[in-house]
Amino acid sequence: MDTLVLSSAYQPMAQISWQRAISMWVAGRVEIVEEYEDRFVATVNKVFKMPAVIRFVGTVLKRYHKGKNPKFSRSNVFLRDRGRCQYCSKVLNKSTFTLDHVLPASKGGKRSWENIVSSCPPCNQRKRNRTPAEAGMRLIKQPSAPSVLPIFFDTYQFPNKWKNYIPNKIR
Repeated sequence: MDTLVLSSAYQPMAQISWQRAISMWVAGRVEIVEEYEDRFVATVNKVFKMPAVIRFVGTVLKRYHKGKNPKFSRSNVFLRDRGRCQYCSKVLNKSTFTLDHVLPASKGGKRSWENIVSSCPPCNQRKRNRTPAEAGMRLIKQPSAPSVLPIFFDTYQFPNKWKNYIPNKIR
């Protein structure tokens, strides 16, 4: 379950894991604005409700790196591909989607923005150790390194606790 991060001015900035949200809260960098009523985090001594929405306390400094693309990671590939399989366009589950090498690793394909796409397990199994052309499949969009990543996208289902903090045009 993810946590929505707000700026000190209550503007949505990112979605992060609840574990990262807890560590930011313990460090005093954020305050918890909303909690999930049905989800709990247990420590040795205490039980907490899982944070749904957190807000930075004080000023937030965004670091921009000129000419640098976002870091390559599983979650960033998911965001770049807007949570959809790049072969069949099916909406993917963030925890169960697969990463597919367009040019298989066995044929020299690298783990890079230009060669990895989000895929549903059935499409990944159908393609197997072949190129899309060899498997008779087509990519919806050619993979490339993004200059920026979206925080949210059209297929994302917002938890109810987030609704008051996300503008209607995004929802």
